[in-house]
Amino acid sequence: MKRIALLLFATVSMVAGAQTLQEKQVPQINVSGEGKVYVTPDEAVITIGVENTGADANDVKKKNDVAIDAIIKYLKGAKLPEKDYQTKRVSLNRNYDYDKKKYSFVASQQIVIHLKDLSKYDALMMGVVDAGANNINGVEFRTSKQAQYESEARILAVANAKKKASDYAGALGQAVGKAILVTDNTQIYYPPMVHAQFKSMAEDSARETLAIGEIVVTANVNISYELK
Repeated sequence: MKRIALLLFATVSMVAGAQTLQEKQVPQINVSGEGKVYVTPDEAVITIGVENTGADANDVKKKNDVAIDAIIKYLKGAKLPEKDYQTKRVSLNRNYDYDKKKYSFVASQQIVIHLKDLSKYDALMMGVVDAGANNINGVEFRTSKQAQYESEARILAVANAKKKASDYAGALGQAVGKAILVTDNTQIYYPPMVHAQFKSMAEDSARETLAIGEIVVTANVNISYELK
């Protein structure tokens, strides 16, 4: 009898619990929102490189080392803080030419420069070219006020989500209540790097070579609102 009574009590408890869950279910609406802030960039991350090819590994490595040494000395002379430039990649590869039946070696090295004053861009580019850089692998524009603009974008994203929820709720003859769940879906994104060649810039030192344009700081949010 005790076992039957306990089983009956457990069954009743489960049914009561399920009914309680059903009673607690609140009508809600789930919407996404996006906020965008358009900004004129004031910084750039520039990736430059040195590459040499030849039949002797030591020779191409030495040529690279000489150029990199000159570039670093130029950057120091230009008063760039040492924390604003860094070696990114160093490689020495052996390639085989099946037509000529010969091996060749390619030495390359990249330096990433964080330029915090875009007015110095052209002078910097010409300086590293003169020092020995023969590749530019990209220019990525950024803003020094990233955190501030991200905050503004989040506020816009929430406003956008709430407007959507109000539109849908109004069409249903209901009203938007408090937020039940907020999910940040923002992914940090920087514009694709702009690729170019140093050779064309070296032909005319007076030529303008930088189009700054705008970058977009974006926030994405997903919000569940109670419906009343």
